[in-house]
Amino acid sequence: MAIAKAERLMNLALCLLGTRRPLSKRELRESIEAYLEAGNDDSFNRMFERDKDDLRELGLVIETVENLDGEVGYLARRDSNRLPPITLDAEEAAALGLAAKVWQQARLAGAASGALQKLRAAGLPEDVDPYEAHSALEPRIPVHEAAFEPLMLACRDRRPVLFDYRKATAARPEPRHVEPWALECWRGHWYLAGWDRDRGAERVFRLSRITGRVRSRGTRFTEPVPDVVTVRETVASWAGEIADRSALIRLRSGAGYPLRAKATTVRELGDGWDELEIPYGHGLDAWLVEFGPDVVVLEPAELRADVVDRLRAVAKG
Repeated sequence: MAIAKAERLMNLALCLLGTRRPLSKRELRESIEAYLEAGNDDSFNRMFERDKDDLRELGLVIETVENLDGEVGYLARRDSNRLPPITLDAEEAAALGLAAKVWQQARLAGAASGALQKLRAAGLPEDVDPYEAHSALEPRIPVHEAAFEPLMLACRDRRPVLFDYRKATAARPEPRHVEPWALECWRGHWYLAGWDRDRGAERVFRLSRITGRVRSRGTRFTEPVPDVVTVRETVASWAGEIADRSALIRLRSGAGYPLRAKATTVRELGDGWDELEIPYGHGLDAWLVEFGPDVVVLEPAELRADVVDRLRAVAKG
């Protein structure tokens, strides 16, 4: 069985690398004997999708292209799958090995382990062990959201996606059609930055607010993908890291220490309350809601209204 699968994967890879135009599922099935022997269309489709995922896991860059008739085809361009000689010094190899260690968890552990083996072949010294148990560095990036993996793959393959998203101010989720650019971890939360087709503008989505399954769409991007630095700045802005104004709040004494750490001024009001001036940027309303009845927004009025709207949405369930 292992030999048969390896032969099937090799044949699929050769077909995808040898074509100058995208090949449809039908054409691939007619070209590979193992696919012809599949019992029915459902069996073939499951086998093909598994094989395609396996080849991508092995490092083959497979493009999904839609022709003028709306038929989806696949190909692996030679220029996208040809690597120059890789040379790494000890520091570079150690840094990449440490990056692999970050993902040593959940379903990403296999990919991280495979990447480490490739680093070994590319020159990672044998005495550098990023998985060594007594290392002084133990980096971890938590990934609990089910949407992370399909979105990561969609960002890599440049595939538009459709998912249901519940805004903090909304009582129920709404469908969003997005061209995903990149995933960023900010303050322990994962965010997706991309182009919202329905709204015709760039948007940032918090993965914990995505409900249901992420569905892929076999179409091309309609907007250019910005530089990665621009994406990070966008996430920082939407996550409330960039502040250009100040807000005045009342905070219950002995509560809200993260807010106190950000405050530029603190004044005791008595009766168990303090008055704080804190930086105000996009996303501050969502942060303040987390402190519940311990926070009262005094000004500006739009921030107070946003916090009230979020609290009402929470109350509605």
